Amino acid sequence: MMRRVVRFKPEAVIQLISRSWGLSMLTKLQKLSLFLRGWITYYGIANQYQLAVDLDYWIRRRVRMCFWKQWRKPKTKVRSLIRLGVPLKIAVSCGSSSKGYWRSSKTKGINARLSNEHLTQQGLFSLKEGWISFHYGGSPAM
Repeated sequence: MMRRVVRFKPEAVIQLISRSWGLSMLTKLQKLSLFLRGWITYYGIANQYQLAVDLDYWIRRRVRMCFWKQWRKPKTKVRSLIRLGVPLKIAVSCGSSSKGYWRSSKTKGINARLSNEHLTQQGLFSLKEGWISFHYGGSPAM
């Protein structure tokens, strides 16, 4: 069973995240959170903390990428970043970047405002926090 956890490829997570986000981004985040809660309940018995941390990082970066991809045009990207509180200079440099979506999802402007705290407020469940609460008690975050 441990071998299966290590080789787990989250195809269902990729499908949930990569589909068109459309108008209901919150609905997608809720569906993804529901999937992640089930995942941590099923695989939480494994003592694979680092795997939970790595997957949590990857999922959050993927969600940031989907936000970035949803905004499409540079003008919309800049407006959205400014609305989130990113300074104008950083918003323009991020919005006019020719980097791909995945690479852009790691930049300072996007990471600062689409932070882990912001994604948690939007309803995204944290695998890392879920693993900790599963093993050490307490209620999971979100």
